Amino acid sequence: MTPTLERHSMNSGADRNLFDTADVYEAIYRGRGKDYTAEAARVVSLVRASVPDATSLLDVACGPASHLVHFADHFDHVEGLDLSEDMLRVAKQRLPGTATLHHGDMRDFRIDARFSAVTCMFSSISYARTRAELDSALRCMADHLLPTGTVVVEPWWFPEDFTPDHVAGDVVTVDGRTISRVSHSVREADATRMDVHYLVATPGKGIEHFADTHRMTLFARADYEAAFTGAGLSVCYEPDPAGGPGLFIGTRTVAA
Repeated sequence: MTPTLERHSMNSGADRNLFDTADVYEAIYRGRGKDYTAEAARVVSLVRASVPDATSLLDVACGPASHLVHFADHFDHVEGLDLSEDMLRVAKQRLPGTATLHHGDMRDFRIDARFSAVTCMFSSISYARTRAELDSALRCMADHLLPTGTVVVEPWWFPEDFTPDHVAGDVVTVDGRTISRVSHSVREADATRMDVHYLVATPGKGIEHFADTHRMTLFARADYEAAFTGAGLSVCYEPDPAGGPGLFIGTRTVAA
């Protein structure tokens, strides 16, 4: 049985949370101007640098296919995997008949395919709660590589880079719907605890409120590097010139 990933818990009475509300998730980040096209292009460049003839890619924790739709422009075959059924619902709408999508947990998944590249974007890896879960996730990703392949992971902040007591807020209007997002982040032991509240105003429906909490582990750079090498991959870290968390790139060092 696939374990449940503790990446949110409800703070309000509304029977709703962000990861099971994929249309709101997609609208928020689209409205905020997140450049999925440029992010995907950077990953493709790093994959090609390691595996010039890469033809296939698996995106782990693919969400609503925000990166995957762009990866599909660069590889002959792409697949995605996510824990949220609603995220997969939206991903299927965005990639109708062009990508195989799997329901699964990044820490413990097995699919009958191997790929030139495996990716895990948008700091999704930080929902692993312990070093053991981080190690398991990287082993699963490495196990789904072809004998020559690469794994690209976008981490969360390192402990020394996290800004405690951080408050952020955005209001976006997308497809006639206005969404407000306000968050407050604190350090809680070895993790970020981010409480987030949403107001969603929809014509004909009124205003809805829901809230959730994200616990995102503050793994050290050495923790990530150990997880990659433990999975049989050499690893390097590429800082983000735009100031984001950067990317880890792992390549297979022993043929499968």
